[in-house]
Amino acid sequence: MMDWTDRHCRYFHRLLTRRALLYTEMVTTGALLHGDVPRHLEFHPEEHPVALQLGGSEPADLAQAARLGERWGYDEINLNCGCPSERVQRGAFGACLMAEPRLVADCVKAMRDAVGVPVTVKHRIGIDRGESYDFVRDFVGTVAQAGCGVFIVHARNAWLQGLSPKENREIPPLRYEVVHRLKRDFPDLVIAVNGGFTDTGQVQQQLALLDGVMIGREAYHNPWWLASWDEAFFGAGEASASSRESVEEAMVAYMLREAAANGTPWNAIARHMLGLYNGLPGARKWRQVWSDHRLKQLPAHEVLALARAARQPLAA
Repeated sequence: MMDWTDRHCRYFHRLLTRRALLYTEMVTTGALLHGDVPRHLEFHPEEHPVALQLGGSEPADLAQAARLGERWGYDEINLNCGCPSERVQRGAFGACLMAEPRLVADCVKAMRDAVGVPVTVKHRIGIDRGESYDFVRDFVGTVAQAGCGVFIVHARNAWLQGLSPKENREIPPLRYEVVHRLKRDFPDLVIAVNGGFTDTGQVQQQLALLDGVMIGREAYHNPWWLASWDEAFFGAGEASASSRESVEEAMVAYMLREAAANGTPWNAIARHMLGLYNGLPGARKWRQVWSDHRLKQLPAHEVLALARAARQPLAA
């Protein structure tokens, strides 16, 4: 979810679900230790609960980055051992770390020693074309010995050669049964599954066997689904958002505040909500207005009026 789940996206998603745990895009230790910390770690208080996902492979650097995350108020620190991109591999972290479970265990221990918030790991079920269950079982077992109690498992292998990150999310087959087996072998660990879920029924099937489900692309492209989650999965009495229109209005108010406080252009925020009306009449015309950079000099509330007129044109 690199370049997707920034703080503006997370603010939008929090309007839709009050209970789901939100994750940042992956932030590398180098970006935090040698870059602009506020740019990477700033978030709105309403985003809670929110987890900071880190990329790195040096225990000392990860410990320092975790301290920063805790200091900035994140509720969880997550280590990414699942990203397959070549850029991440060149940094010797992401999915390639699954080949070094003892190093991952050292990283987890260093972070746990540094912070009081939970430290979790996100990983794949394997790397390249190997399908040995023992590989992922031993990885989880080794890292769990370092004190990690939560594993979020993308139920595909990561092919480190020959596939783009996008292809790595689509071509390696989904094998949910591997994640189910991990839960049977490690009943005391929290095991969540990620990969390929597009509707509430699929999620409920997994929750009958596992402790959690992580949703990525579908949540981004069809965000209104999130509005049903609190009621469907957390037992809340009602949905967080009453209507798409109310969410759109709240986002416009947020855009106006961001423009006044930080000079943030509305289009930097609006790009995250383009799926709000997916499947409804006029959705395409509505998206065209909110993605029209020729309008970027207009204030957000004026763009809102144009977008609504495009979606619901007056009868002739």
